[in-house]
Amino acid sequence: MSDFHPKHERTLVIIKPDGVQRTLIGEIVGRYERIGLKLVGLKIVIPTEEMATEHYYKVGGDAWLEAVGAKARAAYEKKGLQSPFATNRDNGLAVMKANARYLSSGPVVAMVWQGNQAVQLVRKITGGTEPLTSDVGTIRGDFTLDSYEMADLDSRSIRNLIHASGTVDEYHKEVQIWFKPEELVSYKLFQEQVLYDVNLDGIKE
Repeated sequence: MSDFHPKHERTLVIIKPDGVQRTLIGEIVGRYERIGLKLVGLKIVIPTEEMATEHYYKVGGDAWLEAVGAKARAAYEKKGLQSPFATNRDNGLAVMKANARYLSSGPVVAMVWQGNQAVQLVRKITGGTEPLTSDVGTIRGDFTLDSYEMADLDSRSIRNLIHASGTVDEYHKEVQIWFKPEELVSYKLFQEQVLYDVNLDGIKE
């Protein structure tokens, strides 16, 4: 049995340029803090397009390009159109380039959050990829309105405020791009005693 405890799980969150420009940094941070997650890494940076491209490609690689390209091709066909790209990979490369251009268009806030099943919890709070169909109560559902249809009409990436790691494995790949090991801090929060301590020792005076 592994000694790893779920309370130590970490995830990467990036407030994208539209989130920064909408002055939603405090609101977004507050959403994750209120549920009990602990912020262990934080920086503001303007990524280069090369860095943004690495972010997408390092995690997914060629399989991601193929899958994204196939999804884009299906979207074209659903509208009765033909994809302008010869292969799914070419289509995926175009999507990746658009995503990298979007992510590198201005300052972003990169964060690492820690807590019980942090990856899944952050994804739940953040909401679905498309803001228009994200649930009310999620960050994307409450604070922005973009849709795949509008993004496609404008030939751009969907503006959905936040990137959040999809799996623990993705986190371990992504965090290397955004943070040095010494930039992540280990410390205790008093609230962790209530959230995680087995016997709630030390609460009474």
